[in-house]
Amino acid sequence: MSSLDPRIRRAEPELWTLSTPPLDSLEHWPTYEVFVQRMRGGHAQHVGSLHAPNPEMALVLAKEQYARRSQCVALWVVPTEAILWTSPADEDLFQPAVDKSYREPQGYLNTRERLEKYRDRLQATSHD
Repeated sequence: MSSLDPRIRRAEPELWTLSTPPLDSLEHWPTYEVFVQRMRGGHAQHVGSLHAPNPEMALVLAKEQYARRSQCVALWVVPTEAILWTSPADEDLFQPAVDKSYREPQGYLNTRERLEKYRDRLQATSHD
């Protein structure tokens, strides 16, 4: 019989080809993703997944599995189904929509020249 544990399925690729009967929703626990913050002010890092009957138990299991032996100041447990992601095919989503060169340093290279031209134009119109 093949294991339903994703860690074992990854470790034994030949199990992937075995067919497993579909499970009813009451026969297995949902999957949760675990994120750990190691230092106050640091970023959260994904450390793994686990199965639990409810969010409260998932937090207890995550603490025992991922925060018991190493430093941890915060722990996030998120249902896997709640995580949204983008694929590499969506890379155009991250391209700037319009030219925003004013946000870059090179956008200010000729600012002094433009100010001098504007001042000269103002002086020329005030003398007329």
